[in-house]
Amino acid sequence: MANIAPNTDLRVEISDKQILKIALPISLALLVPQLNFVANSVFLSGLGETELGAAGITGVFYLVFALVGNGLNSGLQSLIARRAGENRTTEIGKMFAQSIWIALLFAIVLIAITWIFAPWFLSSVLNIRQVQEETKGFIKIRILGLPFLYLFQMGNALLVGTNNSRYMKYGFMIEASLNILLDYLLIYGRGGLPAMGFNGAAVASVIAEATGMVVVFGILFYKKFHTRFSLFAHWRFDKKMSGLLFRQSSPLVMQFVLSIGAWFLFYILIENSGTGANPGRPLAISNTMRSFFSMFGIFIWAFASTSNAMVGNIIGQGKKDKVLFLVRKISRLSFLFTLTLCLIVNLFPRLLLLILGRDESFMADTIPVLRIISLAVLLMSVAAVWLNGVTGTANTKVNLAIEFIAIILYSFYIYFVVKVWHLSLVWAWASEFFYWSVIFTLSFLYLRSGKWKAKVI
Repeated sequence: MANIAPNTDLRVEISDKQILKIALPISLALLVPQLNFVANSVFLSGLGETELGAAGITGVFYLVFALVGNGLNSGLQSLIARRAGENRTTEIGKMFAQSIWIALLFAIVLIAITWIFAPWFLSSVLNIRQVQEETKGFIKIRILGLPFLYLFQMGNALLVGTNNSRYMKYGFMIEASLNILLDYLLIYGRGGLPAMGFNGAAVASVIAEATGMVVVFGILFYKKFHTRFSLFAHWRFDKKMSGLLFRQSSPLVMQFVLSIGAWFLFYILIENSGTGANPGRPLAISNTMRSFFSMFGIFIWAFASTSNAMVGNIIGQGKKDKVLFLVRKISRLSFLFTLTLCLIVNLFPRLLLLILGRDESFMADTIPVLRIISLAVLLMSVAAVWLNGVTGTANTKVNLAIEFIAIILYSFYIYFVVKVWHLSLVWAWASEFFYWSVIFTLSFLYLRSGKWKAKVI
């Protein structure tokens, strides 16, 4: 890392090489925490299927709050990319400093909300008593990682927005490696540490997130980004700049909260549908599928983030006429990478499921669901790129509108399939086809309309 100089040209070119230069480091950075999530599932599966299912509930619950930071991240990234295309480096530093204050404020408020309301909420919506108790204790610990996570995300937004995504991998690698190690030590009580069981995974994640934040900010100082962009020279509250950041990011925050909130609804309905001798089986399968869904999404979200950054950058350069061409180019690469991963998963599904150490019955129930998800993500690979193209235009209220329509339709689908018609888990997960079809259609129509060209930030 010491011999690699930070990128000095903030403007991007429209080429496959440029797209891959940004997307592949992001892919590697995203791969590491997904491997960590799979490792979490492996360790927790040793405690039983109930714990594995509870991990799905707590994971989605935490994502609702974690993706508030992702909304701030995406909003900041699109603004930084626009300023990078315009070569306004001082403005980048001002935006970054204000984003720190906004992120910390959100984190403090959400921690307080979780500690006050989460126990009541989880008791109200979950049926299985053991799952209730385990999720309540876990989430009160896990939520303490929010400030570290948000600052970590702000640092990564700066790296992607300034065309320096290759540095992201270091923070992710160190964070995930430490998380896996601490999972092993704290869940089972190895190395002289107490056996904390399910809560051990929460403690491990909080410590790892704090470490990841320290690494990313260490990179910003070590590579002298703080000097180049005057990152910490504008700490005084700037009402105008903070207002711009909030206006751009708040629709994205709501977009992500709606999205994961709907996924949480999905998990609640699946948990409530469990019957028979093994009522936790559908939830355990769905948590396993979330692991694979996240793995599928590695390349997809990398190319989606690239779409956000590059669209903002070329608009900043005054090349609005190139936006559709760029988004099509990125979506094609996203589809090809995802197709490769889907082929591997469908050729060797049992081999992949063996990492969880489950029995033949579990795998037999899981493989049909795995196959339907692997097809749905092909549509997702294109739709996510187009949606983030909308983000790159800085018309984030349109993002929220698209998400709102898609979530309403998705929620109706899930409710009727699971609660009213009592269809199989395969039909429940087929909801991803429905959701991403709506996302793609609305995003494509908006970008093609050209209405975003009048937006000035």
